[in-house]
Amino acid sequence: MVTEDRTRHDRIRRHPTPGAGNSLASWTAAKHPVRIVINYVVVWLVRISPSLRLKRWLLRRIGTTVGEGVSWGLEATPDVFWPELLTVEDYAIVGYDATLLCHEFLQDEYRTGEVVIGERAMIGAGAIVLPGVEVGADARVAANSLVTEDVPPGGTVAGVPARPMGSGDDDA
Repeated sequence: MVTEDRTRHDRIRRHPTPGAGNSLASWTAAKHPVRIVINYVVVWLVRISPSLRLKRWLLRRIGTTVGEGVSWGLEATPDVFWPELLTVEDYAIVGYDATLLCHEFLQDEYRTGEVVIGERAMIGAGAIVLPGVEVGADARVAANSLVTEDVPPGGTVAGVPARPMGSGDDDA
């Protein structure tokens, strides 16, 4: 469900990191290393398994909300640090080698934000969805796009950064 009055940046939580180093240098203060190892192994299995049923089961084990009939492409990657902030609703498709990020490490802080992929939405091959983004029901993200803003229900976006395209119903 795309919220019209809030942007991705309104939904992002900021976590300042102390000291002169960047936030990635102190990632162990953000998440326990054992949890990351477990998540990484599960994500690796999700990426290589050809079984959609197994992928959905594994994603749920690490806290991802996965709806009925979700299709998760080979090599597609959910967030390894905060998979519990990811929701993929019923019958959505996450294409080959797509990446759904719920965090970003920056110089002085790291940020987290929920990512929601709406019912029957499609994320194209190689696309990257950034933290806090909501992709509406029946929306489409073209291959190799970088999604930095919400995609409205039924909308189509493409490019780097992703921008709205035609409705998809015309031949223009």
